Amino acid sequence: MRLLRKAIGAKNRHLSSLLLILFFPLAALVSCSQPPPPFVSLNLGIPAAALKSPVVGSLPDETVLHIGITFKIDPQVLNVVAQQPLRPGQSSDLERFAKSLGVSDATYQKIADFFNVQGLVLKLSKLRTYLSLQAKAGTLARLLQTKFVIHKYQGRTFYAPSTPPKVPSFLANSIVAVTGLDNYSAHPRHALQMNFRRPHVNHSSALDCNPGDQSLTPAEVAHAYGYDILQRRGLRGEQMAINLVEIDGSYVDDVQNYMSCLHYQGHLAVYNVDGAPSDAQGESTLDIEMAAGLAPSANINLYQTDGNANGDTWTQVNDELQQIIDANTTKASAGSVVSLSLGIDEADITSDDVNALDSSLRQLTQVEHMTVFAASGDCGAFDSGTFLDLSVSFPASDPWVVGVGGTKLSLNADGTRAQEVTWSNFPNIFSCKNNWGSGGGNSTLFKRPNWQQANGVNNDHSQNDRQIPDVAAIADNLAVYFNGGWGAVGGTSAAAPIWAAGQVLVNEDTIHRLGTFAYAPQLYYVADRQASINAYYDVTSGNNLYYPATVGWDYTTGLGTPNLASFDRAVSNTLAGS
Repeated sequence: MRLLRKAIGAKNRHLSSLLLILFFPLAALVSCSQPPPPFVSLNLGIPAAALKSPVVGSLPDETVLHIGITFKIDPQVLNVVAQQPLRPGQSSDLERFAKSLGVSDATYQKIADFFNVQGLVLKLSKLRTYLSLQAKAGTLARLLQTKFVIHKYQGRTFYAPSTPPKVPSFLANSIVAVTGLDNYSAHPRHALQMNFRRPHVNHSSALDCNPGDQSLTPAEVAHAYGYDILQRRGLRGEQMAINLVEIDGSYVDDVQNYMSCLHYQGHLAVYNVDGAPSDAQGESTLDIEMAAGLAPSANINLYQTDGNANGDTWTQVNDELQQIIDANTTKASAGSVVSLSLGIDEADITSDDVNALDSSLRQLTQVEHMTVFAASGDCGAFDSGTFLDLSVSFPASDPWVVGVGGTKLSLNADGTRAQEVTWSNFPNIFSCKNNWGSGGGNSTLFKRPNWQQANGVNNDHSQNDRQIPDVAAIADNLAVYFNGGWGAVGGTSAAAPIWAAGQVLVNEDTIHRLGTFAYAPQLYYVADRQASINAYYDVTSGNNLYYPATVGWDYTTGLGTPNLASFDRAVSNTLAGS
């Protein structure tokens, strides 16, 4: 027995030696190779309570997701780019800063290698600060070592990764936010209310240029706010651009009828981002017509996406902003503006969506020298839609944005401004249907920027937070052509493009006379400090169901409504150093 065991032991030792010889090269290769890169779990900014909510199913692997990756920006390079002198009429060629502003070639190659799987399409922004990609959920789940499940939480459903997605550490260290891997953020809300006569029909060859006597026309708004003073000086927005960000479409015949009636002389360009809109709800039409009516020679660039898609619509909105950034890398000195008539209660959006959008808004302002306007919302002081729940709308609350509130405007017999009060209505406290009034209040996401200083900013409700709105404009009873007929439209959705059009006229003027222009939210507070010039009409009556209108800045109408010729003079004095 001992001899048998000895023989078997010898045989086993011989076999082990043989195996060691055969596999030594492979073992040596493995031991000498670099260890695989460590992976880092991502926090997508979804509230913990939502992630712990019941799982009711799995997201089908074939679901196509639009993903956005926002990269960190070198602050020193950003300051260098932001300080580039404005040279209207000349190419700005910002792409020369791109490799130092955003990701380097080496880092991007590593990122591309990581995402190098079949069916995945990458698109790096021109400034190399943002990467968009489109892929099926199953592909992304395997790549990110997770799976996508559907939760039910507080009466709604959303999908999200079942476990935190994992990416290589080099990628995690390069990013600010990843969006589109979930659709927890609530859908963007339009800030408008509409009253139209009939459903959409195609036009006959005859123009319909009679909006009726009850609603205010662009000519009446222009006269009340002094836009026509600039227009009579030949300032109509020629060679200027207004960029509109939309999640719905519009009917071509509606827009053509309106523009023909007003003799619009600019150019309307339409860009579909992440797919074409699936319907027309009136928001896009309102924005186009307000912009065209008050800056009748300006070019209007309409960026639209499908707001009814099942993904994270805020990622699609950010893709629209990034496409505007790409389109203007050589035109940062053009004096263009951006208008968004969209928003959501700050508590209903993930921190990653906020961070991604904030980065794009900052680039539009600091890098591309645009002023961005956003509607402050139509639920008064309660943007959540819950009565007495004080809350404000994002992105109007973002410090890189001019938040625009709303008013009711009445005219004298000669068309001059007679009275203006805060826009609000006696509410149905159980439901805000975009008719409670001008959004405004204190942000819970952003601290008050140092430039937000004006009479009234420090008040009994101040909490050292970002306060909105910054300014306001008419948000009630405006004439709009939609669904084959004229109707009256209200909401801060109208006020944002009204101010965007006014800023374009002012930029056109200062470019022609001074060879430069002003931009960014702080401009409005600087203009207010021109003591001898009333740049705004101060609205001191009404409330937004909680905050009252007061002398100076207030939570309902900000600094006030456009007194455009005076605002233009205040901006010119600022630029001239007087």
